[in-house]
Amino acid sequence: MKIPHCSVCEHAQLKPFLWRSQVPVHQNLVVNSQDAARTVTRGELDLVICEACGFVFNQAFDLSRLSYGEDYDNTQSCSAYFDAYLDGLVQDMVERQGVRNCTIVEVGCGKGHFLKKLVSYPGANNTGFGFDPSYVGPLSDLNGRMQFRTCYYDQSCTDIAADVVVCRHVIEHIPEPLGILRSVRAALVSSPKARVFFETPCVEWILRHRVIWDFFYEHCSLFTADSLGVAFRRTGFAVERVEHIFGGQYLWLEARVADVDETLPATGETVQLAMAYAADEQKLREAWLARLRDLGQNGKVALWGAGAKGATFANVVEPGCALIDCVVDLNPNKKGRSFLAQAIRSLRPPTCPVVECATRC
Repeated sequence: MKIPHCSVCEHAQLKPFLWRSQVPVHQNLVVNSQDAARTVTRGELDLVICEACGFVFNQAFDLSRLSYGEDYDNTQSCSAYFDAYLDGLVQDMVERQGVRNCTIVEVGCGKGHFLKKLVSYPGANNTGFGFDPSYVGPLSDLNGRMQFRTCYYDQSCTDIAADVVVCRHVIEHIPEPLGILRSVRAALVSSPKARVFFETPCVEWILRHRVIWDFFYEHCSLFTADSLGVAFRRTGFAVERVEHIFGGQYLWLEARVADVDETLPATGETVQLAMAYAADEQKLREAWLARLRDLGQNGKVALWGAGAKGATFANVVEPGCALIDCVVDLNPNKKGRSFLAQAIRSLRPPTCPVVECATRC
């Protein structure tokens, strides 16, 4: 299905730049058999970039194909490196941004790991409410200072006088991103001084560094710093800052409730980056495949990371699984399960297993 206009700025100046057929719709699905892996749901990746604001989206995205359940596991906190990154993010929010004595709402809280860090930070005296329809766990924690609701955060949640709203790595999964921002804005009708913090991947970084494993089905909406600002300004927020964090891979936006005038950025460089990436993707695949073959001359090859990036790399670069012998991951839930199988179309026996590892190999 071709979408006639940009989901962020509504302009019709759209330029296609990347097509991948029959990709797995889930990148973090963990399955128990090769048969289940071979029959995972697939979809089309048809990425276009808006020449007016720089927003990138999958115009073939079909939300009905996705189903997040108990077998979906995108836990990142098993990594000591990533967990330390989260600690630094929390410290910055509390110490620099003054997130103390606050009622914090986290939209799409997952298992509540990040929210718990914010609430339990020494001396911060915060309370937290986590919203996620897929949340599984106790509805109350930390002696009632944390509470969870298994629903979306929208205008029905105005009973919570939020001082801070946090939303990390959710908006890129939503085909109509202005919808979630309008829902957050409506929920804050009684909290005019609330601050909002969003984190999402930076598509400009992906394009500039030619990271072929960062384009996948679940991430149907990808932002530049400018297009993210446009989305917030169009939905009733004043953007105070957008910065690149986590080595430039992520965007971190800080905003407040306010009505401001919409302005569109200059997007020429981002469009050029997208076109250059499109022209070279096949060469990038071939270069990675040659590297795998060279590594295989010296012994077995292990892929580090049984998450979205690893699954996408395997599917894009080596779908036959002839060169990758195993996958190493810190998450014990993935040990011995058919991770790579969900990313490929055919397997040689035995399947590429996930091996739990206590340290980085």
